[in-house]
Amino acid sequence: MPPVEPTPAPGYPRSGTAWWSIAALFVASVVSIVDRGILNVVVDPVRHDLGLSDIQIGLLQGLAFGLFYAIVGIPLGLLADRASRRLLIAGGALIWSLATIGGGLAESFGELFAARLLVGLGEAALGPAAISLIADLFPPDRRGRPLSIYLAGNAISNGLAISITSFLVTAAAQGRFAGVPLLSGAAPWRVAFIGCGFLGLLVAVLMLTTTEPSRKANAGSATAMPRIGDKLAFLRRNAALLVPLYLGFAICFMAAYGAAAWTPTMLLRSFKLTPAALGTWLGPFSMAFSIAGPLIGGALIDGFARRGRPEAKYTMLIVAPLFVIPSSLAVFSPSPGIAMLLVAWSSGVFPIVGTTVFAMFQTIMPADMRGTSIALAGLLNTLLGAALGPVLVATITETNKADPAMVGYSIAIVTIPALVLSSILFALARRAALRSGE
Repeated sequence: MPPVEPTPAPGYPRSGTAWWSIAALFVASVVSIVDRGILNVVVDPVRHDLGLSDIQIGLLQGLAFGLFYAIVGIPLGLLADRASRRLLIAGGALIWSLATIGGGLAESFGELFAARLLVGLGEAALGPAAISLIADLFPPDRRGRPLSIYLAGNAISNGLAISITSFLVTAAAQGRFAGVPLLSGAAPWRVAFIGCGFLGLLVAVLMLTTTEPSRKANAGSATAMPRIGDKLAFLRRNAALLVPLYLGFAICFMAAYGAAAWTPTMLLRSFKLTPAALGTWLGPFSMAFSIAGPLIGGALIDGFARRGRPEAKYTMLIVAPLFVIPSSLAVFSPSPGIAMLLVAWSSGVFPIVGTTVFAMFQTIMPADMRGTSIALAGLLNTLLGAALGPVLVATITETNKADPAMVGYSIAIVTIPALVLSSILFALARRAALRSGE
């Protein structure tokens, strides 16, 4: 007998339809982070060709991407609470992919900065719409696994960005793209940008094959909250819980963005590795850890939900950032192999934090605030994390006698205090949740 498709929960799409959407969102999350992370692997070639400093590179990694991402994130979150989310993601994918190609054609800091701005604009549509979609594709006790799979796409794409970029750079240096339009004769770093940008165009097409589900209300939240004033009032009433939760998330990912932006360069500078070595070893190591981490986190979240132990999620958040500290000390490793393993280890831990926080937002927030809540997280995450983390690392490196080889020590100086502070903030959120009965 053929396998029987699981019976969908009342009011939710059929299992096959829901999981096809998750597959499309997974691909979208992978490609978005790959396009965003190309620059992290080609820092020194871009510096040399365009005559940039480490601080300018830090601005391109953080502020340039994050400025539009932060500014339009809230409006796009509000739009995700009202409009077709699959079309919103398709449009965003088209913008960020064309902007990535434009980055490969840039001839100055200003042109590359503008391209990175548009990458941020396109990618700002993805997070709020995707998280909102998942909440309407699966009932509350089944959201952990699909959410973790979507976030696994974010996680493995850091390693995938390293492998793909390293492959394209190495292949271009060997002349394998001779005769290919736009790629023939281009600098290897430009080939990486242009090639990955074309991959992103497939996401827009893929999202058009998915279905838009109807919107569901949380238990106890059947009444809609359509006005912005009502949403602000909800945030104020729950400030004791939400403020440390949002800040802990953003500061934790300040460490994540700062490390991700500069650890490939640290390995190249301090351990004299080649881009090919990064693609061969660091990329797969990162992908392996990043697959395991979110899946474990998603399974734990669903398990806690079924057992009625929501407070356990806060314990996960308190402990997880502290497990990243060894990765921050990779520069002190006795060998390149150990350094790459330590760097890759963080790829398995940070996604657990993201999975847990996003799952909590789905439960805490009313149905028509899910997109807004993720957009607000994206705003703080961008301002404190993506924009600040890479620049802080670059600034410390350049003020330390302008020695580029010191970048590994700068990573430790920035990330370890951030990880400890995020753990403390999550502990404050747990105390507020226990007091309020969340």
